Amino acid sequence: MRKNLFVLAWIMLIFLAGCSQQETLKKTEDLVIPPFEYILENGYPVNDKGETYGPDMGNRMIIEEPDLILAQGENSIIGYAKKVELDGPKPKTPEEAVKLNNAPPREVSLYDVDGETIIGTFWIGK
Repeated sequence: MRKNLFVLAWIMLIFLAGCSQQETLKKTEDLVIPPFEYILENGYPVNDKGETYGPDMGNRMIIEEPDLILAQGENSIIGYAKKVELDGPKPKTPEEAVKLNNAPPREVSLYDVDGETIIGTFWIGK
């Protein structure tokens, strides 16, 4: 899972490098993507449901990850994955942790910025 998140972070970094030059929210093919500079100055934007959204800023910020994290899924579709769905189940014992570490791949929906409209699929462990 860490390998997938590392690869995802690099993909997002490369993709967002071109988006980071603007000071306002950028809309790419109908998907609103806030640039790093915007988030650093203003924090994560919030959708109509009160969910924060944007790329995972890694250790650039002290605040937590957004509720909806930018991700690239199957067929190169870019959308937002819900943090709670990415995190998955939490192990309660060391045995459960080992079992979850060896779990089969699982799919997570990719959403539009509204956090409701499903636009694609992101695989974890595939």
